[in-house]
Amino acid sequence: MKNAKPGRHSDGKGLYLLVKPSGAASWVLRVQCQGQRRDFGIGSLTLDPVLADIPIERRKLLTLADAREKARIGRALAKAGMNPSEHWRQAGQPEEAPRTFRQVAEECHLQATKSWRNKKHQVEWLESLRRYAFATLGEQPVGAVDAAAIQKVLLPFWLTKGETARRVKQRIGAVLDYAHAKGFRSSEAPMRAVNQLMRGIKQPKAGNFAAMPYKDLPAFIATVRDGGLSSGRLALQFLILTAARPGEVRFMQWKDVDLDAAEWRVPPEKAKADKLHIVPLVPAAIDILKLAASLNPPKPNGYVFPGLKGKTMSDATMAKVQRMAGGGDYTVHAMRSAFRDWAADNGYADSWCEAALAHLNPNKTEAAYRRTTFFEQRRDRLMPAWAAFVLNDQSKVVSLAEKRA
Repeated sequence: MKNAKPGRHSDGKGLYLLVKPSGAASWVLRVQCQGQRRDFGIGSLTLDPVLADIPIERRKLLTLADAREKARIGRALAKAGMNPSEHWRQAGQPEEAPRTFRQVAEECHLQATKSWRNKKHQVEWLESLRRYAFATLGEQPVGAVDAAAIQKVLLPFWLTKGETARRVKQRIGAVLDYAHAKGFRSSEAPMRAVNQLMRGIKQPKAGNFAAMPYKDLPAFIATVRDGGLSSGRLALQFLILTAARPGEVRFMQWKDVDLDAAEWRVPPEKAKADKLHIVPLVPAAIDILKLAASLNPPKPNGYVFPGLKGKTMSDATMAKVQRMAGGGDYTVHAMRSAFRDWAADNGYADSWCEAALAHLNPNKTEAAYRRTTFFEQRRDRLMPAWAAFVLNDQSKVVSLAEKRA
């Protein structure tokens, strides 16, 4: 071969040595591939054995023995319907780093949310993994996440935040199943094994949210006000005065607020009922918004009660404020129950209260005919009376705004 003349020299079975007039020589494989006869360059001739431990598919310099072996592999690939050149090109590329759980979770979330209408759920889905799972699983290769790793994520809050823990478990499973479908891991989520590991750790049975007796609210909200100014304290006071859901308050943006009309318009994507909910704002609630604006200059897409670095407030922030003010035995969400109990004991119509709480009417026939949201009744009578009760009297509304001065 050292003295081979220019031209094409056959070695048999489709392997040729192509020698150029310059003396440069390379190996060519002629093979039937995907219905066509094609020539594939498989490497240059070398007379010296390659001592480095390099897989044959990735070698560029080939002895006769190497060329015959690579040609054999090429014929097998072509017979299987594959393109030998493409296969060797991919084999020569550096191996990709394994995908991490964080990367796959973000990709899975991006794909899944394309069909989700509820913006609040879109944000909370990934936010729950960032808060509870990424510290343990985030940088792990997604193919290496096993039942023991998932248990390690869940144990710290399995008993104290049962519903949240179940959601995080379900979302981790969804990410791992997505990774399996995309070829990033060899198996589906090991949720049966996770259930086995968690079986002996019984969660408290789900029940109604523990509600503070409404008669304790005036003293409680006074304690919250006396704690000083912070987004968390203002958010909790605003939640009480509006009887809103915690998530609606946390995700509230300035573009949702009309101070001139004294209205907070909760858009469908942020409302549990998936429909616009207009909340009338009593003077005390407006004063709270003004204080919030003094803490964090408003931007249309900015949160009214932001968390750290302007992001969404954590769902634990208001709970901490409530606990520090002596309300640790009750949940933030159950402030709505306290409002409902007060309204019932003071003779306000159920329909007004249900509208204020943005509850869906379970009677579909009645709901079809009842289109009113009792906005005027809520604005002029129900919510002002509620504010007067929790603040003891309307003079407290003024003192709240003066607190900043």
